Amino acid sequence: MELLSIGAFARASRLSPKALRLYDELGLLTPARVDPVNGYRFYARGQLEQARLVAWLRRLGMPLARIQQVCALDARDAAREVRAYWARVEADTAARRDLAAFLVEHLSRKDDPTMSSTTAPLAIRYAALSDRGLVRETNQDTAYAGSRLLAVADGFGTGGAGAAAGAVGALRELETDGIPAGALLNALEDAVELAGRAVQGVAAAGPDPQKVGTTLTAMLWTGSQLALVHIGDSRAYLLRGGELFRITHDHTLVQSLVDEGRLTPEEATSHPQRSLLVKALSGDPDPAGRAADIRLQDAEAGDRYLLCSDGLSTVVPEDDLGRVVRTAADPDGAVRELVALANRSGGPDNVSCVVADVVAEVVAA
Repeated sequence: MELLSIGAFARASRLSPKALRLYDELGLLTPARVDPVNGYRFYARGQLEQARLVAWLRRLGMPLARIQQVCALDARDAAREVRAYWARVEADTAARRDLAAFLVEHLSRKDDPTMSSTTAPLAIRYAALSDRGLVRETNQDTAYAGSRLLAVADGFGTGGAGAAAGAVGALRELETDGIPAGALLNALEDAVELAGRAVQGVAAAGPDPQKVGTTLTAMLWTGSQLALVHIGDSRAYLLRGGELFRITHDHTLVQSLVDEGRLTPEEATSHPQRSLLVKALSGDPDPAGRAADIRLQDAEAGDRYLLCSDGLSTVVPEDDLGRVVRTAADPDGAVRELVALANRSGGPDNVSCVVADVVAEVVAA
């Protein structure tokens, strides 16, 4: 077996000798032979393929621990792991892209105060409805709609109703404050932190704090934009131009498997763990599990927003949601029909929804 010195192997694999020594220490790429006297490392030509794979995965930005897992798999499973890793990178990049777009617009507005995202004053008309459903003994959801705040929270565990109400209550503090648009995201982050503390307070009073919590999907109205905060598997939809778009991403185990290409969306709908959350406001001390998605959503006259708990979205097909949201004459009629649809489908869970229309504000002459 022909052996290459570490220098020759480094040139052939396009890895530095320093990197090769590190990968040896980590068990990623063990030399074929180590001289027992001087400690020189020697590699077989057959190891070049694995060395190049390690180099390519490092160029992707994959952490060393995950590279070690990939290198231990056969080719098909390794390909699946790389696909899953890159899907997660793209999802994270999309979230950063949204933030970058907001910052560009925000800084441009500061530089040019005449810039405006709308040519006419806008207002919202809204309705909220929450129902116990036909199976659950209690209702742990909270649905709220006001002139500035729209919110749905779906509590879980002993004390879930208090967790949901506490989270929404913390956000309601924002309704009374005059918050400049540029400070909106910071104010919302602070409010989400307060909501998390409120939930932790409720959870701490129960027998198992880590199993108590709530989802939270909310929008704060500024007059031309809606600031969205989302954590868990409650959802927000936007009806614009006759089409219904989901504008939130479920924080569930099943959704992460779909993102990574391990499940199809069709398989996800019947997966036994489809309601298992990976993020929520809860008594869990891990801050990563409480990190909410926060961003700004530009509003246009004619938009209709739907916020709902999974008691609606997992029971009523999206086509039926779209039909009701498109055809209901007003928000109040929409929420009533949506809740009725969920209950006609068996009402297996609490169901809550908020519908809001963006309309041109009538200005007195």
